[in-house]
Amino acid sequence: MAKLLPIILLIIGTGLGGGAGIMLKPESEACNEEPCDKEDQVEHTEETEVNDDPSYVAMKNQFVVPVIRDELVQSLVVLSLSLETLPDNAELVFSKEPKLRDVFLRVLFDHAHMGGFNGAFTESGRLSVLRVALLEAATNVVGSSVSDILITDIVRQEM
Repeated sequence: MAKLLPIILLIIGTGLGGGAGIMLKPESEACNEEPCDKEDQVEHTEETEVNDDPSYVAMKNQFVVPVIRDELVQSLVVLSLSLETLPDNAELVFSKEPKLRDVFLRVLFDHAHMGGFNGAFTESGRLSVLRVALLEAATNVVGSSVSDILITDIVRQEM
């Protein structure tokens, strides 16, 4: 009897599960029996809008910036950046990524040397200055297809 109980429960569970699936099945939508006119098809394709939403391209690796005081590394700042671009310009950004990383690191090092990562470094004014400088650098490399720089992650690790 003990060996039959799991088999019986399996059969009952399968039956109840199948019955519940059939009972809870959503009703299918009623189909129109009239065929679609060719004019309706043409109008529908003309009404589709062109996607003007921006694309977002995440830089593949994080940026690590040392913060130096008295010729010693005081802390490390780690950032993740994304670029807001015009639609379908992701390939252009990816093809220029090595140059973008170089100019971004230059901007980040300059920001660190000016004290931008000291104290309350996440203050919106300080980050706005950094974003503007990064956007200017990106525009010099990629052109006007980049419309904004997004700082997706930022952390400072004290040494």
